[in-house]
Amino acid sequence: MLDKNGIAKRIAKEVQDGYYVNLGIGIPTLVANYVRDDIEVEFQSENGVLGMGPFPFEGEEDADIINAGKQTITTLPGASFFDSATSFSMIRGQHVDLTILGAMEVSEEGDIANWKIPGKMVKGMGGAMDLVASAENIIVAMMHTNRAGASKLLKHCSLPLTGVACVKKVVTNLAVMEITPKGFKLLERAPGVTVEDVQNATEGTLIIEGDIPEMDL
Repeated sequence: MLDKNGIAKRIAKEVQDGYYVNLGIGIPTLVANYVRDDIEVEFQSENGVLGMGPFPFEGEEDADIINAGKQTITTLPGASFFDSATSFSMIRGQHVDLTILGAMEVSEEGDIANWKIPGKMVKGMGGAMDLVASAENIIVAMMHTNRAGASKLLKHCSLPLTGVACVKKVVTNLAVMEITPKGFKLLERAPGVTVEDVQNATEGTLIIEGDIPEMDL
């Protein structure tokens, strides 16, 4: 199965030349490290950055240049900085081609829960609601199961929803799946992972058609 960097590396293959891409907190921030060098992509962070590059090397960090998760980042030539009003105008105005988010749960209908666990302190929802309400192409990067081994790909989310029927694709440490009207359609499996492994780890409806290829990383 994949680690967090492996998930990000696979999602980077979904990024196309000329895309404007919003990277959420967590695994999604790693995607910028793996995008092909022969394409031009503008990574946007909701705290007001357009033109993010990969993470800086140790000792080269600038504490004033951070992403929405407060991690230090690099910027590419031509990058710009702006206020939150401008940033969310980009998001709400649907000027972002691809949004990559982390999640605690995703349902077979494409619902996503990624902002709150009842009973635990939460600083706020951030831009989560705006992102899922405005984006037309959402890919979720997440671990397939929680620490107790329970599935995070469910028939129905148990946590408070961030968005309804908005997720298009999910990439986990076990598989790549597309959200369809009938459930999670298995597209690829991680190296060393069997179809049965994915099936056993998925509570929601899993659609398996033909031979399922192994991910090409």
